[in-house]
Amino acid sequence: MRVISWNVNGVRSAIRHGLLDWLERERPDVLCLQETRVDPATLPESARRPSGYESSWAAGERPGYAGVATCARAPVAAWREGLGVERFDREGRVLRADLGGLALYNVYFPNGKSGPERLAYKLDFCAAFLAHIDAEAAAGQSVVFCGDVNTAHRPIDLARPAANERVSGFLPIERAWLDRWREHGWVDSFRHLHPDARGAYTWWSPFARARERNVGWRLDYCFIHERLLPRLRGAGMYADASGSDHCPVWLDLDL
Repeated sequence: MRVISWNVNGVRSAIRHGLLDWLERERPDVLCLQETRVDPATLPESARRPSGYESSWAAGERPGYAGVATCARAPVAAWREGLGVERFDREGRVLRADLGGLALYNVYFPNGKSGPERLAYKLDFCAAFLAHIDAEAAAGQSVVFCGDVNTAHRPIDLARPAANERVSGFLPIERAWLDRWREHGWVDSFRHLHPDARGAYTWWSPFARARERNVGWRLDYCFIHERLLPRLRGAGMYADASGSDHCPVWLDLDL
């Protein structure tokens, strides 16, 4: 099963830049989109439910902000939005799909750059999400989560770590959460398979030709529980895919 995760930075813009044609070419088993920034009811049927896929959309209360969507070729036994925490769920950041015994979470983590209040919100979200998926794993559920984590984990995960040590997205307090996930048995699939890969980024600033010069950050991940490691077959990114300031990341699992 191939899962692709992509922060599209506005699904309408991504569609104008060829998202649906790209999806038709790649035909992943599952596509997880973040930062859709749309009321799905306003989209045409061909965009809301691409041909050959069933889909579900989670939109936040604030128009044009956040939002996630998941499209799956395989039958989905159940969809579930949110974490059950109103202060997080009102932003439309979490969508779960039950796929043949696998719980796949599509997650758009908050950005902490706008100030101390949003940084605290991001850290609280990380705590709530970890507690949620830990409980699922403890109950015997096979769990995968993909999405924009809005944090580069280690210096290898961004082009200029020294210059960004005090910038949200690379603060020690944010990076510590990714350490904690690993301590709890959650594995960064890409870094597990490519521990020394450099220049492997998924987001670039739209300014100063950052993408052309590959001055980027790795903010997008596919995490699996360590129990699923024997089923991990590959992980990577579509660095050349255009239409967003992020590129898609992918995960292959043998289910």
